[in-house]
Amino acid sequence: MTAHIVHGTGVVAGFAYGPAAWTKARPDLPHQDHVVPEEEREAETTRFTTAAGTVADRLAARSATATGVAAEVLGATATLARDRGWHRAVAKLVKGGTPADVAAVQATEQFVAMFEKVGGLMAERVTDLRDIRDRVVAELRGEPEPGIPSSDTPIVLLADDLAPADTAGLDPSTILALVTRLGGPTSHTAIIARQLGIPCIVAVPDLRQIEEGTPVLVDGALGTLQVGADPDAARTLVEEDSARRVAIRSWTGPARTRDGVDVDLLANVQDGHGAHLAAKAQAAGVGLLRTELSFLSAQVEPSVAAQAALYGEVFGAFPGRKVVVRTIDAGSDKPVPFAHLEHEENPALGVRGIRLRLAHPGLVERQLDAIAQAASEHGVEQPWVMAPMVATLDEAREFAAECRSRGIKPGIMVEVPSVAVLADQFLEEVDFFSIGTNDLTQYAMAADRMSAPLAWLTDPWQPAVLRLIQLTAAAGSRHGKPVGVCGEAAADPLLACVLLGMGVTSLSMAYGAIAAVGVQLATVTMDQCVAAAEEVLACRSAAEAKAKAAELLG
Repeated sequence: MTAHIVHGTGVVAGFAYGPAAWTKARPDLPHQDHVVPEEEREAETTRFTTAAGTVADRLAARSATATGVAAEVLGATATLARDRGWHRAVAKLVKGGTPADVAAVQATEQFVAMFEKVGGLMAERVTDLRDIRDRVVAELRGEPEPGIPSSDTPIVLLADDLAPADTAGLDPSTILALVTRLGGPTSHTAIIARQLGIPCIVAVPDLRQIEEGTPVLVDGALGTLQVGADPDAARTLVEEDSARRVAIRSWTGPARTRDGVDVDLLANVQDGHGAHLAAKAQAAGVGLLRTELSFLSAQVEPSVAAQAALYGEVFGAFPGRKVVVRTIDAGSDKPVPFAHLEHEENPALGVRGIRLRLAHPGLVERQLDAIAQAASEHGVEQPWVMAPMVATLDEAREFAAECRSRGIKPGIMVEVPSVAVLADQFLEEVDFFSIGTNDLTQYAMAADRMSAPLAWLTDPWQPAVLRLIQLTAAAGSRHGKPVGVCGEAAADPLLACVLLGMGVTSLSMAYGAIAAVGVQLATVTMDQCVAAAEEVLACRSAAEAKAKAAELLG
C-alpha cells in the first residue's frame, strides 16, 4: 500500500483511524422502454404513491427517534417525499403512459432544473430531491435502500456526497469519521457531523483514490486523509483525542477560559422546541433566532399575533436571558409564497433580507410589532433584534429608528463586506453587530458557499475573512458595543478561541456544538487566545492559519 495524503476542507476537528467504506450505490436510473397500457395506468400511479409513502414513513420514523438538527432534517425530507407538486408531476407522466420509476426520475429533474435556476438555498435542496428519487425508485423495484452501508465494525465513511437524510441517520458508534468528495463547510453533512462529534472533511477532489477497505487516518482539523499511516502512531492520536470527546459528552458548563474569563456561548434556533433543547445543552441564551419559519410555508402573511406567539415560545425558554431575534431573512433564494418576487439571475445578490422592504413595505415593520408584543408578554425589557443583509448606512439608520420607536435594541448582521469596511460608522447607528460568517465569507471571496469545487475559498479561515472579522471586532471595542459571531465559524473550537482573541464578545452556534467549544475554552487562557489571533492574522492561507492555531491552542 503506497503511503500518501489527500487533502480537503476540514469542518469538524478530531482524529479517526479505520477501514474506508464507501456508501452503497444509488440505483441505475431507468429509461423508458415501454408504454404503460391505459388500463394499468391508475394502478401504476397507486404503485408510485405507495412507494413514496413507504419512504416518507420510514424517514418520519427515524425523525421521531432522532434529536436536534438530525430530527429536523429527517422530518423535512419525509415531507419532501409527500410533496403534492412532485406527486402531481409524476401522476401526469404516468397518465401519459410513462412507467412509475421513469416518471419519478423525469418529474424530479423538472424540479431540479427549477431549483438550480433559482440558485442559493433552493439549489441546496437538489441533493434532497435526488435522494428521495433514488429511495422511491429502489422501493418501486424492490431493491435495498441506497445510502449508508451496514457494518458490524467501525468504519470511516466515504461518499461523493451525503444526502441530509443519510447524514441525519448516522450512528456515531460505528461511523468513525465522514469524508465527502463534494459538499462545503456549511452543508448539512458538516452541521450534523458537528452535532454528533464525528470528525468530518468535505470537498476532497482526490477521494476516489481511496479504495474500499483501505485503513485511513483522518485529521478533521487539518482536512487530511493519510493512507499508509503507522497503525500504532495513528491509534495513539485517536486515543489522545478520545479524552477530548469524553469531556465533550460530559460537559455541563459554565463556558469559561482556563484563567476564569466567562464566555457567552449562545444557540442558533428557529422555534420554541429548538430553544428548549438549546437550554438543556447549557446555552447561555439565543444568539440567532431565525424567524423565517413562520413565513416560508405561509400562503398569506402571518398576523402579528401569530408571529408573536412563535417568538414568545423562544423568549419563554430563556427567561431573563439574552435572545437575539433576526428579522426575516428570505427572498429569491428562500421564496416567501405571499411575497412573490420577479425572477432574479443571481438571487444571492438580489432582493433578500432587509431588502424585502423595497418590494413589500410594512413587512419588516409588522414583524417588529410582533417581536415587541412577544417581549412585552414575556417580561423582556428590551429585546435584541438584528436585520440581515444590511449594506448601507441609510439602511442601518432607518432600521434602528424603527426598532427604537418600539423599545427594541437595534443591531445588524455583518454579512456584506461594506459593513466591515465601515464598521465604525455603522456602530454610530446601531447598538450591536452579529457576524454571519457563512455569507460574509461567500461575499468576501466571491465564491458560492454551496460550490464544492470552491469549498477551499468559502473556508472562514481564509486570511481576508479573518481580517474583516478583526476589523469589525476592533470597531466594536472602540465603541464599547457587542460584536458576536453567529455563523458556522463559531462552532469550530479552535476558531472560536481565535475569534475571542480578536475581540468578539459572544459566539452563537447549533446547540449540539456548544459542549465542544466549551471544552476547548477550558484548556486555554484569554492571553493565549489573543496571541493566537495575532499569529493567525499574519498567516497567508487558510491551511497555514489552521495549522498555526492548532500549534498554539492544542
